[in-house]
Amino acid sequence: MAALLTLSTALAWLLPLPAAAQATMARTPLIPQTAQRGVLVVTQPPEVLLDGRPARLSPGARIRGRNNLLVLSASLVGQELPVRYVRDPQGLVHAVWILTEAEAQAKP
Repeated sequence: MAALLTLSTALAWLLPLPAAAQATMARTPLIPQTAQRGVLVVTQPPEVLLDGRPARLSPGARIRGRNNLLVLSASLVGQELPVRYVRDPQGLVHAVWILTEAEAQAKP
């Protein structure tokens, strides 16, 4: 019985650790320094506006949300989002990172 109590006490201390570690982790992978800043509005996927100018998402475009998880472009229709983005060699928008408030306010 004492061993079970010790085990449950140890688990109670260890369970919150992963959540605390996730809260303090920085964005991984990091946003490349070559990524440009802008404001993204998805009009009708794959059509978007970047800083008010028409652009198009590439067929394999990846949009990462503020929590760094992939986001579907259709779920962002009509929202003005501060972003950093990278274009592919054809000029299509290939990678997008939606910025957190702290990232958006930071100097480029």
